[in-house]
Amino acid sequence: MALAYTTDSRWRNRAEFLDGRAAIEAFLTRKWQRERDYRLIKELWAFHDHRIAVRFAYEWHDDSGHWFRSYGNENWEFDAHGLMRRRIASINDAPINEDGRTFHWPLGRRPDEHPSLSDLGL
Repeated sequence: MALAYTTDSRWRNRAEFLDGRAAIEAFLTRKWQRERDYRLIKELWAFHDHRIAVRFAYEWHDDSGHWFRSYGNENWEFDAHGLMRRRIASINDAPINEDGRTFHWPLGRRPDEHPSLSDLGL
């Protein structure tokens, strides 16, 4: 996954600032250890030239079994080779009960027939 980013890629994720592919890889490792059974839906919001904006929601639980739905927006900027050189993410976490979950597909890619964020009113 980390090879999708330039070696000098810069990220802001919430209040954390990351510089370089190695820092991004370490961040993603920590994130995925904390956010378990992660299921994500993204929608393209806008694009122009080498920049894309997406909005997203994902559901996950921590190691205590508490569930969350995280909502946010990301802005991405790509270099001439298609590698991401900048990512700016704003994310909010909302606690949910397990019975309040909406994303129930098996781990892995979201099935094509699953409703989008817009379809779900998110």
